[in-house]
Amino acid sequence: MTRTSQSEPADAVFLEGDEVVLARGPYTGTPGIFLRPRADARWADIAERKGGVRSHPVEWLAHATIAR
Repeated sequence: MTRTSQSEPADAVFLEGDEVVLARGPYTGTPGIFLRPRADARWADIAERKGGVRSHPVEWLAHATIAR
């Protein structure tokens, strides 16, 4: 089970390979892997578990934590 970080700062930094989850927007709860920022740094490419790559606003992202 993947959850969002409870204390994600507004200016969080995401690095290639970070596990992320969409914490806002219409796809809230969708997990993925941060690939890279887009030319417009407010957007990023995320690899989703089903194999697709989608772009989402960085402000919608949070680092994922794995519940054990």
